[in-house]
Amino acid sequence: MAHDHDHDDHSELGEMDLRVRALETVLTEKGYIDPAALDVLIDTYQTKIGPRNGARVVARAWTDPAFQDWLLKDATAAIASLGYTGRQGEHMVAVANTGEQHHMVVCTLCSCYPWPALGLPPTWYKSAPYRSRVVKDPRGVLAEFGVVLPASTRIRVWDSTAEVRYLVIPQRPAGTEGWSEAQLAELVTRDSMIGTGLARAPEAAP
Repeated sequence: MAHDHDHDDHSELGEMDLRVRALETVLTEKGYIDPAALDVLIDTYQTKIGPRNGARVVARAWTDPAFQDWLLKDATAAIASLGYTGRQGEHMVAVANTGEQHHMVVCTLCSCYPWPALGLPPTWYKSAPYRSRVVKDPRGVLAEFGVVLPASTRIRVWDSTAEVRYLVIPQRPAGTEGWSEAQLAELVTRDSMIGTGLARAPEAAP
């Protein structure tokens, strides 16, 4: 369901991406937008307000039991203590995956998403197929993302709203004892914090 594209090759762009690019070109030619300013805005959401923030939150939770307890009780305050606040992240709830329970997040009505922690939502998160199918067939959706859980593992789907947004704390990979927060953060993926993926194995660290 998730697809990566080479944005330098128009032949690889999806229909929506092509429409966005065409609209951007028209607006630029008419002087309505400044491409340089738009690039800065996009970079901000991709690198400063993005999955790296959430990864740091998860890594802290993995290494600091007191912080994880705080995160599970009051995610908004715990996340804000690391400097990640702002629009779309005012009311956060964190849920932790275990061997017995796996959590997934969706917004069935639109695309509510925790921007300060995860950045901009991926295209598939906003798509109608994901929003409808993850509620009806979460195991099937997980399988499409390459995640196959034991039959005994319960799956709970959380529906984001305009008031509440969710952050999944994935399970810490085995074999990471003694790792620093920075090292652990490299194992945390955007999808693992939505629940459609798992944290990377140590050998897969960048």
